[in-house]
Amino acid sequence: MILVTGASGQLGDALARRLSTRGIPFIAVRRPGFDFEKPETIAACFENAKPSLVINAAAYTAVDKAETDQEAARAGNHTGPLALAKLCEAADIPFIHVSTDYVFDGNKGAPYLETDPTSPTGFYGATKRDGEDAILATGAKAVILRTAWVYSAHGKNFARTMINAGRKMPVLRVVADQRGTPTAAGDLADAVLAIMDKIEATGWRPEYRGIFHTTNHGETTWHGFATAIFEDAARHGYKAPEIQPIATADWPTPTRRPPDSRLDCDKLARVFGVTLPEWRRSLPGIVDELLRDAPA
Repeated sequence: MILVTGASGQLGDALARRLSTRGIPFIAVRRPGFDFEKPETIAACFENAKPSLVINAAAYTAVDKAETDQEAARAGNHTGPLALAKLCEAADIPFIHVSTDYVFDGNKGAPYLETDPTSPTGFYGATKRDGEDAILATGAKAVILRTAWVYSAHGKNFARTMINAGRKMPVLRVVADQRGTPTAAGDLADAVLAIMDKIEATGWRPEYRGIFHTTNHGETTWHGFATAIFEDAARHGYKAPEIQPIATADWPTPTRRPPDSRLDCDKLARVFGVTLPEWRRSLPGIVDELLRDAPA
């Protein structure tokens, strides 16, 4: 039995769809039944599922709100996942946990390696970094996947925001000096399940434990991502707005975003044989789904 947390999120939804299609027994949990702010629900869900592997797709993801909602952010990204990792350690089962590029400050000027020092610029990134450290300080069979710029046709994300905003405004101002890699939730889910399959096929190996960067291939800016979204939307007759490039300084936020959060994913390919596709290949299908029930 696979236990998937964060079932209402983008990755949790994609995992549930794929596990269902493959006929793999799983239990997907979400709030209020599973809540990192309520430790008793963590233990109760774990006991109910009696899992052979846990995939933690639950997290506190409100980057700016985390600055003032610190208790909830700490529970969602640090102390809650740690409690889950300890349960997995006691049961001697693998624990796949999802982390973020926000553990870095974005000043390296090149794709980050898993061994690069972390330096988060805000409370959200700090809690995710602390969660990683705490999990690895246990004896759990932990696989930590750092990802970035996750989007899908489900939930709140940049692609949906752009499509909706483009319907209302003739001009959109989009940051053009932050670099990274859009990562389709479905591709990330496929990577998680490929890792799960590898562990099942070979049994647990020491080299599986640790941090792995897990994004689609390629890179762009938020402005480039927006442009690509509207290029794909045009196939549906969607009239794109004008997309004006702006600097980060022109769009101030409570939390400073990493200017360059590209992640080097070679370790993932080397250890697990997993490589995600180029980001531009995955975008059209998601735009199609976003627009299918609400054509322009």
